[in-house]
Amino acid sequence: MTAPVGLPAPVVPVAARSSVVPDSLLLLGRSGDLASERGVECPGDLPRLSDPDLVARARRARARLGDRAFVLGHHYQRDEVIEHADVTGDSFKLAKDAAARPEAEFIVFCGVHFMAESADILTSPDQAVVLPDLSAGCSMADMAAIGQVEDAWQVLEGAGLAETTVPVTYMNSSAAIKAFTGRHGGTVCTSSNAETALRWAFEQSGGLDGGGRVLFLPDQHLGRNTAVLALGLSLDDCVVYDPWKPGGGVDPQRLAGARMVLWRGHCSVHGRFTADAVEGYRRKIPGVTVVVHPECRHDVVTAADLVGSTEFIVQALERAEPGSEWVIGTELNLVKRLAGMHPDKKVHFLDRDVCYCSTMNRIDLPHLVWALESLADGRLVNRVQVDDETAHFARVALDRMLALPGPTSKD
Repeated sequence: MTAPVGLPAPVVPVAARSSVVPDSLLLLGRSGDLASERGVECPGDLPRLSDPDLVARARRARARLGDRAFVLGHHYQRDEVIEHADVTGDSFKLAKDAAARPEAEFIVFCGVHFMAESADILTSPDQAVVLPDLSAGCSMADMAAIGQVEDAWQVLEGAGLAETTVPVTYMNSSAAIKAFTGRHGGTVCTSSNAETALRWAFEQSGGLDGGGRVLFLPDQHLGRNTAVLALGLSLDDCVVYDPWKPGGGVDPQRLAGARMVLWRGHCSVHGRFTADAVEGYRRKIPGVTVVVHPECRHDVVTAADLVGSTEFIVQALERAEPGSEWVIGTELNLVKRLAGMHPDKKVHFLDRDVCYCSTMNRIDLPHLVWALESLADGRLVNRVQVDDETAHFARVALDRMLALPGPTSKD
């Protein structure tokens, strides 16, 4: 492998990050905090958004890099970015795609920070994972800082509950949280295999009918929806742990009786959808099919016809009958793309307002062009690299997930 020429951009080690969640996003190039996932300084100047040659520049840089670079595009990315991706998919599919390309020197991940971390964990040390904008974080992932999670575990230990609690973290979490899960006998899940992961976790903690429980991080809605709709638990079996309140804001007796301890986190996009919007579309379009992501609130999920992961939604539209009408509750870039891909079907967006993922949209064409041109010129920029110890235990948790049976048909 040819070593890159020039100095790399600052690498942000996972272990060096603060456990305190910052209050606001930092604007790239204007301010930075090297101890925070949410923003770092960007070396060099980005092309202008109005540059008419951006597409041509991206193509030239790709051609110069050839097979040395492998570009991943998450479903929620803008079309202008997806156009230059080698593969598209959800976060875990893309991380696995990266691991399946050991010959690629650079993995350019058009997504958000936790996705790039997962790709770095699953790829070889000789490969460099590049995030075109290091300030592209994830508000949900940021809702569970490692210090807060360690404090929560101490609360469980103090109540004598840790030995009968198995942590499960959603893929949408930092490498530090995945490593915490690996250290404490837990696993990772995606929205496609959350049911399987939770069933496994309950088996480890004493069975669904036993006295064990699951600490589910960081999305309370995915945890609640899976526990109630797939595992048959009740809403009363679930408690919400608020890291900003003493003891999580949960009465010790209530905590001891809970089967699902849900972290107080959510997706800022999927949390916007409402059951009223679902019913409004039903009144407006009789016979419409409503499909939503399981990160939506419980009342939205129960009001919908179908619930599933991003890949599930993509496949549902592919299988849909021509002339059918759909309302989709997920990120707007994907909904617009699906509408364009299926002109024989009518596709509507569930939210009444524009609802892009603001952090995902930080990856735009100027950032991608800058990253690709820098790599082509021999400058390794915006590398995301997980420290060895964190990567080891995060890989333990990921390997436990990979060893689980495949997702059920309803996923």
